[in-house]
Amino acid sequence: MMGPRQEAQPALFYEFSLEDHVPQDHLLRSIDRFVDLSGIRTHLADFYSHTGRPSVDPELLIRMLLVGYCFGIRSERRLCEEVHLNLAYRWFCRLDLSDRVPDHSTFSKNRHGRFRDSELLRHLFETTVARCIAEGLVSGQRMAVDASLIEADANKQNSTPKEEWDAARIDPADAPRAVREYLDTLDEAAFGAASEVQPKFTSHSDPASQWTAARKGPAFFSYSDNYLIDTDHGVIVDVEATRSIRQAEVGSTKTMLDRVKARFDLHPERLIADTAYGTGPMLGWLVDRKIAPHIPVFDKSNRIDGTWSRADFEWDAENDQYVCPEGQTLKQFRRNYSDPNRGPTSEGRAKYRALKLTCQACPSKQQCCPNADARSITREENEDARQVARDIAKTEQYAVSMKLRKKVEMLFAHLKRILGLGRLRLRGPCGANDEFLLAATAQNLRKLAKILPAPQKPRDA
Repeated sequence: MMGPRQEAQPALFYEFSLEDHVPQDHLLRSIDRFVDLSGIRTHLADFYSHTGRPSVDPELLIRMLLVGYCFGIRSERRLCEEVHLNLAYRWFCRLDLSDRVPDHSTFSKNRHGRFRDSELLRHLFETTVARCIAEGLVSGQRMAVDASLIEADANKQNSTPKEEWDAARIDPADAPRAVREYLDTLDEAAFGAASEVQPKFTSHSDPASQWTAARKGPAFFSYSDNYLIDTDHGVIVDVEATRSIRQAEVGSTKTMLDRVKARFDLHPERLIADTAYGTGPMLGWLVDRKIAPHIPVFDKSNRIDGTWSRADFEWDAENDQYVCPEGQTLKQFRRNYSDPNRGPTSEGRAKYRALKLTCQACPSKQQCCPNADARSITREENEDARQVARDIAKTEQYAVSMKLRKKVEMLFAHLKRILGLGRLRLRGPCGANDEFLLAATAQNLRKLAKILPAPQKPRDA
């Protein structure tokens, strides 16, 4: 027999506990143990008025944002709906069944106001990093750095070619928020000042984003998400948003290393990166700070025609000369100049030449300089640091470091495929930085939850 129709009955009294309805092995239970928001109110105290109607609890907003980034909920409208319906989300956000979920517009008002002015998201991220350090997940001995392109919220249809773009004609008083941020960052190394080369196209809605075809496919507007990680457990110790150009990405490495040194007193013994970071100035910067560069050298001197490259010549530092495989010397100066400014040096580069008579009579001329009368070698300003990196590349530790570098790439894959951050929702440098900070915070919290899961309570009989 068919049973009676089930109908909801209004109840005068009921007993319902969210604690009992959230599974013990739920990811949020493990994450909740490591979310420390005790200092948020003190951090934001100067950015709230002491009069008027009480605002939405900032701790609630942060918890909701963490839910969104931990579970790949990209829309804040959808986030509010999910928190309204999902019991585990309500439990994590400290909301009872009768509590109302804030409107989605509340996030925008706080993000562009007090959250950004107080650098709250940076504070939240660094609090999570400090917890990772306290739990023993960060040693600070080996770090790796890399960047990944994240598509910006911009398109080519609403852009201008570089020949027609002039930032001086923009009126800041009449410009959108993202455009004003673009004007404010023109002198910053991470954005406008990173390179004098202008992009092929500039977006009207997000002019700070970079038009790039680095993925060998259709070009698009993007920002670069730069990660500095500790290779012990893949914990992100710093994050920085930049334009998607090599100069800005490499420059952000210096910023992040200096920042983790100042904030957490972390000074790595080695830094692991790919060839893009193997420029002379970057290697010199690392060597000066006693950081071993486990980085392939970015060297344009290697020849592909089979003739001898600069690496085939031995450097004699004591006598300031190169020695070729045939034992002949290449010198910068062959006589004393009365004027110290004279000589073939410019922009930190020094040119070393062999004697013409020696090269003409050399049996290996065709293998050395078949198209020139004499062989010459240009020595860069940071060639000593380059040689340090080349020597490190011959060690077993270097081979281990190249395997550890994959941990950064795995984090970017997790960021895009699991957390869904393949395209930004927010515009402008500040918007990109906010999203990258929240995503990195979520990844670190998930890392803590995975390595140190919450203890399971025994079920009642």
